This record gives sequence, C-alpha cells and structure tokens, in this order.
Amino acid sequence: MCVYKLIRGSVLGLMVAGLLAGGANAQSPDSSSRQKDIKKDKQDIREDKKDLSKDRADRNADQKDINTDNRDIKNDKKDIHQDNKDINGDKHDIHQDNKGINSDKTHLSKDRTDRNADQRDINHDQADLRKDRTDRNADQRDINHDKQDLKQDDRNYGANSPEAKADRRDLSKDRADRNADQRDINHDNADLTKDRTDRNADQKDINGDKKDLTADRKDGHNDVKDLKSDRKDRNQDVRDLDSDQKDLKQDRKDRNKDQKDINKDKKDLKADRKDLRKDRGAAAAPRKH
Repeated sequence: MCVYKLIRGSVLGLMVAGLLAGGANAQSPDSSSRQKDIKKDKQDIREDKKDLSKDRADRNADQKDINTDNRDIKNDKKDIHQDNKDINGDKHDIHQDNKGINSDKTHLSKDRTDRNADQRDINHDQADLRKDRTDRNADQRDINHDKQDLKQDDRNYGANSPEAKADRRDLSKDRADRNADQRDINHDNADLTKDRTDRNADQKDINGDKKDLTADRKDGHNDVKDLKSDRKDRNQDVRDLDSDQKDLKQDRKDRNKDQKDINKDKKDLKADRKDLRKDRGAAAAPRKH
C-alpha cells in the first residue's frame, strides 16, 4: 500500500512537472514576440519624433520664408508706388522743360527780330548821319565862299552895296542851313547811340535766350534719361513683385504640406504610443497570473 502511494505520488509529481515545463515552453515564444513589438514600437516612436521635429523645422523655415516674402512684396509695392511717382514727376518735368524750350524759342525769335530791326535803324541812322554831314560840309563850304564873296564885294562895291547885301543874305542862309544840318547830325548821333544801345541789349537778350534754351534742352535730356531709368526700375520692381508673389505662393504650399506632415506625424506618434501601451499591457498580463 505504501509502495503504491509512493509510486502514485511520483507519477503525479512527474505529471505536474511536465505540465509546468510545457506551460513555460508555450509561454516563452509569445513573450519574446511581445518584447520585439515593444522594441519596434519604441523605434517607431523615435522615428516619429524625428520626423515631427524635422517637419516642424521645415514648417518654421517655410513660415520664415513666407514672412520674408510678405516683407519683400510690401517693399516691392512701395518701390513701385515710388517709381510711379518718380515717373509722373519726370513727365511733369519734361512737360515743363518743353514749355520752357518753346518759351525760350519764342523769346529768342522776338529778340532776334528786335535786334535786326535795331540794326536796320542803325544802318538808317548811319546813312542819315553821312548825308547830314555831307550837307553840313557843303553848307560850310558855301559859308566860306559867301565870306570870301562878301569880303570882296565890300572891298569893290562897299558894305552897303546891293552885292554886299546879297552876300550877307546868302551867308546868313547858308549858316542857318549849316546849323540845321548840325542839329540833324546831333539828332542822328543821338538816334544812332540809342539804336546801338537797343541793339546791344537785344544781343544780350539773344545770348541769354540761347543760354536758357541750352539749359532747358539739357534739363529735358536729363529728365528723359531719368524717365527711362525710372521706368526701368519700375519694370524691374514689377518683375520682383511677380517673383516674390510666386515665391510666397510656393512657400505657403510648402508650409501647408509640412503642416499636413506634422499632423500625420502627430497621428502616427499617438498611434505608436497607443501600440506601445497595449504591448506593454499584454506583456505584463501573464506575469500577474
């Protein structure tokens, strides 16, 4: 009886040991798989964090680019506005220069007409002066001749003779003519002096008009160059604005894509953390039993 109990106890012990060994062998592969899952989940989480950090950096860089593009666009619009103001100013200056040039041409033409008229007056005065001097000299010769005749008639016929009286009348008339001619000469000299003064003043006006015309033409040429330069600057600013707007559009597109990547990375990170908690819970459950 005791031997039987001993044998039965040994058999039962061996059976329990076999069951325990079988259970341990059955649990070992499952536990290893869970550890691999946990390790994989941790690796996925690290990758998700790296991706999230990179996408945030990319998103922040894109946002900086967007801010820069907005500033560039604002500056480009400001430059375009200023260029248009400069262009309008240049157009106004050119218009004023053309008005000045036309006015200078009008003044120059008028002053030349006045100068030419003064020169004709001078020529006429000089002709009158030559004629009056010729008449005065002829009258002076007549006076000298009358004096000789009077002296001779006084000697030959007497001072009260008809011949002497006729000579005195001729002498008086020739002196009156000579004096009138001298007054004409003096008047001609005054007219000539005045006309020369007017002619010289007109010539000065002509020289001044030429100088003004040259200066206005130079200003007009410079204003045309400024207008051309300002239009070139304005066109370049328009091209810059167009380029900045394209960059802004592309940077916003990149920023939005990076934000989508960030949202996806957050979603993946959340899912991987959930898997990690789940795998850890599954691994911890057999130990409690």
